[in-house]
Amino acid sequence: MKKWLPFILTALMATWFFSTLRPTPDKDFAFSQFAELPIVFNGRLQPMDSLARNSLLQIREKQTLNTEPWKSWNEKPQIIPAIQWLATVMMNPAVADQWPVFRVDNPDVIAMLRLPGKDKAHKQDGKYYSWNQFVPSLSNLDNEAQRIEQIEASHRSAYERGVMKLRERLVLYARLKNTIQPPDAENWAAEVAEYEKLIPAGVAAAQAQQAGQKHDDEVLSHFATLAGRYDSMDRYDAPLIVPPEVRGSNNDWMRTGKALLAAMRDGKVDPSVKAYAAMATDFKNGDVAGFNKQLLDYRATLIPRFTDDIHKARWEVFFNQMEPFYKAMVIYVLAGLLAGLFWFNLSEPLRRSAVWLIILAFLIHTTGLIFRMALEGRPPVTNLYSSAVFIGWGAVILGLVLERFYKNGIGAVVGSGIGFLTLIIAHHLSLSGDTMEMMRAVLDTNFWLATHVVVVTLGYASTFVAGFLAIIYITRGVFTKTLDEATGKSLARMVYGIVCFATLFSFVGTVLGGIWADQSWGRFWGWDPKENGALIIVLWNALILHLRWGGMIRQRGLINCAIFGNIVTSWSWFGVNMLGIGLHSYGFMDAAFKWLLLFVGSQICLIILGCLPLYMWKSYQHRGGGPQPKSGNGPNGSEAVAAT
Repeated sequence: MKKWLPFILTALMATWFFSTLRPTPDKDFAFSQFAELPIVFNGRLQPMDSLARNSLLQIREKQTLNTEPWKSWNEKPQIIPAIQWLATVMMNPAVADQWPVFRVDNPDVIAMLRLPGKDKAHKQDGKYYSWNQFVPSLSNLDNEAQRIEQIEASHRSAYERGVMKLRERLVLYARLKNTIQPPDAENWAAEVAEYEKLIPAGVAAAQAQQAGQKHDDEVLSHFATLAGRYDSMDRYDAPLIVPPEVRGSNNDWMRTGKALLAAMRDGKVDPSVKAYAAMATDFKNGDVAGFNKQLLDYRATLIPRFTDDIHKARWEVFFNQMEPFYKAMVIYVLAGLLAGLFWFNLSEPLRRSAVWLIILAFLIHTTGLIFRMALEGRPPVTNLYSSAVFIGWGAVILGLVLERFYKNGIGAVVGSGIGFLTLIIAHHLSLSGDTMEMMRAVLDTNFWLATHVVVVTLGYASTFVAGFLAIIYITRGVFTKTLDEATGKSLARMVYGIVCFATLFSFVGTVLGGIWADQSWGRFWGWDPKENGALIIVLWNALILHLRWGGMIRQRGLINCAIFGNIVTSWSWFGVNMLGIGLHSYGFMDAAFKWLLLFVGSQICLIILGCLPLYMWKSYQHRGGGPQPKSGNGPNGSEAVAAT
């Protein structure tokens, strides 16, 4: 049975992955078809499904909506998918406004807005609130936000950051509500038809008034009211859902409000606006057949002009449903647990099971990367989110290579551990918005950019792998009895080899970045903080090698230097983005700064542990060693834990 364990576990996880690829059939409204409609938001053409998922992530920090969060898991609360939530927000906001979708974590913000606390009897969980619950206090929130805007972001308190985050979420929600129709529309299709019929008389009345001629005041007043209503819609900066007559730039798409105002020129409302209006009215009235028919008819009008866009949207919906990085992360966790158990009972089937699962997760991880590259038409690294995904991918490769040569579970733990951690980081980065948006510094890509970001990110990944191996050395040596002499030597050789690899890739990647900068900005090097960070990684890895070659450090010195490499790389990867200066200052997040400091603190603690005398190491005590006067870094020091 044991020899079949790797196959059984891998087959089960592969079956789980493939079983989730089948789309859930629509029970009534054709939400799956609505999800594939192409739109433009934040400059990127994307399907409604991506808008729904990204918006819900920003507002609720999840891709599904629990409309009854006060219920326990065993009470089966109602869960609805993101696309159904978005359709309701756009086409029946009176219902969506009652759903507790906004997450508020700061208790002072809750108190300021006079929101109810946790009270299951009154259907309140104390964390999620509906739009209607904010309406009475919106003026207070706006006043607070205006005050906080005068304070520099880095100096804001947790309460002030909470206010601004909530305001951003409410603004996004308001933009979505004004995408298809005004939030207070009763019968949007009828209103659009009335407006189109009124345009000739309304325009004539307006022109007559400007010329000082006689005109119909009642017609002009009604027409001006409708025009002002649509102008207000346009001011919300909602997603662009009205396609141009001829496929061209994404900038040619229009918002509903702007399209209605543009109808004054020729007296005809764009057919797409009419189609969405008919869908909205049928959806609000619960007319399933009418909604589905209008949806299919509208999709037919997009062919053949936007066939390529529809196909791209369909593939992106499939990618969203596949969730490759989340599923790879789950499998990495299972593989890491199995590899850790292998260290305690040395059961070979456990190690092989871990390796097989890592290979499966790596294939899923790779599939996700390829999908993103195809959808974006860009290299694998374009922003902080994609850099986290790619660093994890590179670390998994290195972990599998180590496991292939040493077969001691260390490579499996490294690969699965860094794969999991980087995908967790990527998940939290995704909470800030669309992960396929381009970062500001690389709006124009070229060959040198593509090679630069790939190579330098592999340098980041390999430096982290060396640091993670060093962490295993320290934790196993200090806290367990499993670091024998042979294991210590193996880990030291792994760290040394990976540092060599990291030095090469970080150096080449930095040089390639200079070549790209010369072509894009007209200078090879400008002492930008991100450039300095990349250079520091090169210098630190080179310093480790020189210290090792010169005999100034031995095993534990090498290990401690590799852990400090984690600090150097984390600051170069994340820290310089938070300075707010330079051409690479993108992706600042308040929460990320706190976690970065905690990570640095943890690495310093590990370095301190690594400097403890050997007689305080549990692995050394297990081997019968006594107190030693020297640390083991010098040529005369005892290396009972791991001989030099």
